[in-house]
Amino acid sequence: MSRRIARETVFKMVFEYTYYLEKNDGTLELMLLDSSLDDDDKRFINDVYDGTIMHYDEIKEIISQNTHGFDINRIYRPDFAILVVAVYELKYTDTPVPVVINEAVELAKRYGEEKSGKFVNGVLKGVITKE
Repeated sequence: MSRRIARETVFKMVFEYTYYLEKNDGTLELMLLDSSLDDDDKRFINDVYDGTIMHYDEIKEIISQNTHGFDINRIYRPDFAILVVAVYELKYTDTPVPVVINEAVELAKRYGEEKSGKFVNGVLKGVITKE
């Protein structure tokens, strides 16, 4: 359960990053104060947050290649942030593909619009079939 919280925390950090395009250590420190997070979760948050920033342009390109008919800059911002985290996890972590997709869709249902879950699922299916 705490990994789900950690993933949601990373999503929030990446969501913020998409607006300012710079790392916010202050927000990161505040997020890591969550008592439900253990050391592994905190390491996961740091690694994924840093990794998404390091590979941001590449991840944007991968998302863009899999959003047929959508200008990447017009994607609903929470959906985009969810996709950034999920694509990073798919490419750079050993998290099982079904877990990444399921967690991303659940975040989209929680933070997105009515069709966000289907949209995120479709984009990620495209990403995994091209790997």
